[in-house]
Amino acid sequence: YYRQIALFLLARLFFIDGLNTMFAFGAIYAAAVFSFGSGEIFQFAIALNVSAGLGAVAMGYLDDRLGSKSTILISLSGLLVFGMPLLIVESKLWFWLLAVPLGLFMGPTQAASRTMMARLAPHGMKAEMFGLFAFSGKITAFLGPAAYAWFTEIFQTQRAGMATIFVFIVAGAALLLLVREPARG
Repeated sequence: YYRQIALFLLARLFFIDGLNTMFAFGAIYAAAVFSFGSGEIFQFAIALNVSAGLGAVAMGYLDDRLGSKSTILISLSGLLVFGMPLLIVESKLWFWLLAVPLGLFMGPTQAASRTMMARLAPHGMKAEMFGLFAFSGKITAFLGPAAYAWFTEIFQTQRAGMATIFVFIVAGAALLLLVREPARG
């Protein structure tokens, strides 16, 4: 089971880095690409947080029925489906129409990851495993923002920087496919 935990934490390094970069740069992207003012950014943050909360609650039922791995993969897929078009849309309306539903998949990715860690952790070692879980979310936290900055600088567009997020998400999802989730019960 240690191999499965290590593989899960490696997968999480990637997809959580992408997700955290999305959190960190979402408002910057909205301001730079779609000319959002401070009031719109505030409204956007509220809408995204409400959406993420609703998604976490709704997908919690899915986690109970299908398992954490499936819930994370569905959530990562949702992030790609709603997030990648944000790289090409031009209007604020389309930004809002894609970004708010994108939030539905942010909360479940985080919540189901914690559930999966709890399911993977050996009995009597949950504290240690959650310590590693927290560490895995921090150790490479600079990679997503660095990739975002480098690609924005190289290509002179925030869209290129935002595209790097999806590389992290795809890499994390691909690694997660290799993890065997323990039976629920």
